[in-house]
Formats: sequence, structure tokens, C-alpha cells
Amino acid sequence: MMAFNWGKKSEPTTPSPQGADEERPNVFGRLFSGLAKSSSKLADGVAAVFVKKKLDSETLDELEDTLVLADVGPPAAARIRAGIAQGRFDKEIGDDELKRALADEIAAILKPREARDDPFCVSPESKPGPRVISFVGVNGSGKTTTIGKLASHLKKSGRTVMMAAGDTFRAAAIEQLKVWGERTNSPVISGVTGGDAAGLAFEALERARSTGTDVLLIDTAGRLQNKTELMSELAKIVRALGKIDDEAPHEVWIVLDATVGQNALSQAEAFRSAAGITGLIMTKLDGTAKGGVLVALADKHALPIRFIGVGESAEDLQPFSAEAFARALVGLQAA
Repeated sequence: MMAFNWGKKSEPTTPSPQGADEERPNVFGRLFSGLAKSSSKLADGVAAVFVKKKLDSETLDELEDTLVLADVGPPAAARIRAGIAQGRFDKEIGDDELKRALADEIAAILKPREARDDPFCVSPESKPGPRVISFVGVNGSGKTTTIGKLASHLKKSGRTVMMAAGDTFRAAAIEQLKVWGERTNSPVISGVTGGDAAGLAFEALERARSTGTDVLLIDTAGRLQNKTELMSELAKIVRALGKIDDEAPHEVWIVLDATVGQNALSQAEAFRSAAGITGLIMTKLDGTAKGGVLVALADKHALPIRFIGVGESAEDLQPFSAEAFARALVGLQAA
């Protein structure tokens, strides 16, 4: 189910079938448990409307409404409805068959957003230096914690990591990243509260290049999508990095909080146009019944879904798998 492994640079980026089988029970178990609130909401809604056991127009209308209420969003709900009706309309259908059909249709929407490359791998054609990934998003989305968790995974896989505390407006964010630096034995480049984030990013990339670091993870201040002046600072960071490596940052990932529901769509839209987003991470899926919003995001935005967070520990931050997520969302155990 893993889109890629956490392997070292010299290892292949596609996991072996044997390795995938060994990881699957624990990984899916975390996902299934983490999505319990969302799957319960969707399953309860389906059970409430699916009384007649016959997939007629009325039942399909109610099913579509249930999907919308589960934060899947109207466009995606309509697509799922049409897919389920095909070949099944006006026929008897059991609960398990309906769940499997739901999972298949949801997975079909999510599958194009499933990233299969290793985003931390520097290609042979790239310039020498670290893989640089910048993180953006509104306050409270979980950027700093996500960076720390990624650093933990990368260190365990044998890669070297450096973190830049670019959220200079919040002393707590700087201290939080330093804690993750201590936990993972990774250097953290930081400055004074209120300092120049672009200058800090420049310094971090210089340091990462000089030390032969594999991956540089750059935190940024939480920004409201309607604050144009703050968005312009992101462009300043990009310009600063470009003075050293005109390809940096190689990735810009938005971190979205699942608990905000449909508001995540407008956040993704704003940051995508302002910051050149190349991927997304959704956090806090375990703390909400609004996990269906990831389906709405996948339907609206052609962005790779890099990781999902389904718990507090580093192990609960997982590479995204469309099939596994779809099955867990509708309450189906691992296939």
C-alpha cells in the first residue's frame, strides 16, 4: 500500500512485494484506527438511508446526500453516485457489496493523486546539493510537527536531514523544531524571533550544501490565505534559495488540517496560486469525522497527496495510498 519506501538514496524507490506485505498490517491498522471517526460517520449515514436494499433513484439521492454530509463534496459525490449506479441500478445490493463499491469509486478519484516517486531522492540530472522541501499552510495546520515526523522517518532510513526554523514569528515553533532536532539528532538552523525568514533559508541551504546533507526541510510561518503581504514573503524565500540553487525549493508542500473540512479547499486554492504548491499533506485525520474532505481535494486539485497524519506519533504520518485510504474511510478492513 505504500506509495514509496523510506529507503536510502542507493536503494530502489519501489518497495518489494515481500517488504510491503510485512509492513501492511501495522500500517493499515493505524490508518483504519485513525479514520475511525470519519468511517463511522459515513457508515452510519449509509446504514440510515440504505433500508430498502434496492439501488433505486431515491436511494441513490440519499446516498449522494450522505456523501456530501461526510465532506466528500458535491462534485465528487455525484461522480461516486454515477459509478455505483452503473450496472447496479434498480438491483438488490448487500451492505458489503455497497461498501466495496463505495471504496472502489472513492479510490478511483484518489488514485491519480497517489504519488509513486520518492520526493526525497535527488535525480542524477539535478545539481549537487540537498533535496529542498518547503512547507506552507495556515497557523495550526501542523506544519512544524509534520516536518519533525518526516525528519524522524528519514533519519531512520539512513538519510541525513537538516531543518530550518523559518516560522520566525512564533518562538514556540522555533523551539518545537529544536526539540525534533534533538530527538532525531538533526541540525536545526534558527534565528531570532521576528527575524528574516528568507535570510534564514539562504543560510540553511548554504550550510546543508557544505555539510553534504541529503534533505533540507524548511518551515514557514502560518499564513492566512487572504494576507497578500505574507504570501509575498514566500516568494522572497524562493528568490533567496534561488541565489544558491535555481531549482530550489524542489518541492513546496501545503499542510492542511482535516478538522477544517471544506475550508481546506479554499486554502489549497489560495496557496497553490501564490506559492507554487507541488503536493499536499493532510494532518489530524484521527481527530475529525471530516476525513472525506481529502476526496473533495483530490477531485478538485491535481496535486499529489504526499502524506496523511492519522495520529500523534511519527509512525502515524504515512505515505498516501489511495486504495488503503478508501477502504479505511468506508470501514473495510485490509484486503
